Amino acid sequence: MKETGLRENENPGVSFKENSMDKNYKSVTDIEELKHYIGDARVVSFDYETAADKGHRSEEKAALDPHKAHITECSYSVQEGTGVSVPLRHLIGKNMDWDDWLSFHKELLESHKVVKVCHNIAFESTFSYHLGIVIQIPVYDTICAAQMTQNGDYSFRRLKDSGLKTLSEELLGYKRKTFAETTDGKPFDELDPQNPETIAYACEDADQALQLMRIFNDWFDKFLPRHRWIVEHLESPTAVYLGIMKHNGAPLDIPLMEEKKKEAEETMEKLRQEIAFLIGDVNIGSNCSTKAFKEYLYGTLKLPVLKTTLTDREAADDQTMTMLKEWCDENRPELSELFTLVQEYRKWGKIKSTYIDGYLKFLNPVTGCVHPDFFALSTDTGRFNCQHPNAQNMPRKTNDPIGVRNFIKAPEGHIVISLDFSQIELRVGAFYLSQAGDDTMREVYLHNLDLHAKTTSVIFGVPYEQAHDKNSENYKEHRTIAKNVNFGVFYGLFPRGLQKTLKFKAGIDRSFEECSQMIDNLKEGYPGLSRWQESVKADAARRMYTETWLGRRRYLPNIRSEDWGQKSFSERCAMNTPIQGTAADILKMAVCRILAGLPDLPWLRPILQIHDELTFIIPEDRLSDAISFVKRCMEEKPFPEFNLPLIAEASAGPTFGTMDELDV
Repeated sequence: MKETGLRENENPGVSFKENSMDKNYKSVTDIEELKHYIGDARVVSFDYETAADKGHRSEEKAALDPHKAHITECSYSVQEGTGVSVPLRHLIGKNMDWDDWLSFHKELLESHKVVKVCHNIAFESTFSYHLGIVIQIPVYDTICAAQMTQNGDYSFRRLKDSGLKTLSEELLGYKRKTFAETTDGKPFDELDPQNPETIAYACEDADQALQLMRIFNDWFDKFLPRHRWIVEHLESPTAVYLGIMKHNGAPLDIPLMEEKKKEAEETMEKLRQEIAFLIGDVNIGSNCSTKAFKEYLYGTLKLPVLKTTLTDREAADDQTMTMLKEWCDENRPELSELFTLVQEYRKWGKIKSTYIDGYLKFLNPVTGCVHPDFFALSTDTGRFNCQHPNAQNMPRKTNDPIGVRNFIKAPEGHIVISLDFSQIELRVGAFYLSQAGDDTMREVYLHNLDLHAKTTSVIFGVPYEQAHDKNSENYKEHRTIAKNVNFGVFYGLFPRGLQKTLKFKAGIDRSFEECSQMIDNLKEGYPGLSRWQESVKADAARRMYTETWLGRRRYLPNIRSEDWGQKSFSERCAMNTPIQGTAADILKMAVCRILAGLPDLPWLRPILQIHDELTFIIPEDRLSDAISFVKRCMEEKPFPEFNLPLIAEASAGPTFGTMDELDV
């Protein structure tokens, strides 16, 4: 990787640094020798080597699961080019006394005076938490730092490019041996811990993380100081929290899932037969999206192509099915039933494939839980995402007719609690408008009024009292429209986009002219909105990036494009990121406060993060304490300039789907 030239408003990527430093690594089995090496260091890098437990040796990736594996060795580095490896549970060679090490290690990781450095600290957090250790700030995760540094003029390094071996070769000039080359296929605990190759492999992890911290911080200080602050104060502590969530996992109600699986299979077979009665033996597959089914729709039935894919082929997604049903309602009513059946078949197909088979695929038989992988830096705005399984795509409680959320069930004597930021993105939007000199929306929140009613009043020209009255004419439709306008307008919603959103998400038909008038009325009612939008777009076009209030940057290289589509998308991103990204930063700040309190609240078990919601499992008799603590962490003023209240709404129940809202 070469250093790029610095041009106006551009930063170079992290540059290549040749590493010729001599290495001084050794194995330490005496606790006093370990303490002597660490000394009074205020920055300590560490790393775990793990091995699968005896009963799980043959399972793929079992060594990465603290419920199936154990820490075999821990390495430390306090000075570049040096390191000590501490063997703990090797089957051959000499080990350090486990209790001596654990006592020392726990004190180190819980110290607020020592910066703990790791590459992928979420992994170390998972195994530490299994030992009863909650790693405390200050912490520094070099995998987070890597993703917050540039690898080009207008791009940041992705997770797939942030592995330690990749960074070692690219930034330290050192090509490391792979795990397989070092172990020759053996579990790590079968290696001789006093062998120089074993020592070197373990110590390099800690030493190189320490070196990378310096390299990344030098880059941050020169080009993006706010990203260093975000790495140290937001992303690294958040990574520790994500490791704890992964360790705890979400407990599943297996009998309920098996019952629903049977119900889904029976329902899908019944629907398949009803569809076959209408269309014959056309192969519809598991989702009515086969080539044969599309050929039947557009070839045999000669239905109009109302939507195409990106490759200009006939579409067959859910929106297309809705559009075809509406067309058939007017033009070929004898076919309307087909699309009703198709949509129902797809709904049950998704339930089975995504929420039943998909979750059971990742069930950990040791814990009875799924343990999703959460990522805090895999989206451009800083929002979390989730895989294996994706627990964030569960339907909301208000739109969960099958009871998918009931699959997550607290153990006996425990309950599930969730705290959800109320309208966090709209509150952030109100904050930005106040910075543009318009307090109209902010006043709604300061006086604890209903923003959707206020927007209904603004776009339909009715008094606030009427807009808030559930018995008033057109209340439900007007409120639905106001909600969609509120959640879209900060992101540069156009009349055509609003029209489509209302039609396909809310089932409301409004003309282009009506949607245009609504947006005009909104901008007139919130006079700072247009000023803020134009200012954000102009700043982004000038700088080629946008950013959150805390300085999280997102590059938009196409914002000066002559292609209208690319430019328009970039402008929407310019408006989206300050709102959505700042809301994500605020949630991460709350997570960091919760992390700080976990050592004193061992019964508070974080399990999920979905949208703006944090979910926990607690003993039934701890409800008041838990809600009070988490609510306080979430509602604390996020930064000095934030000038309106944050509200975290709490709910609790025996399952994730049967939680009642709490009046606290």
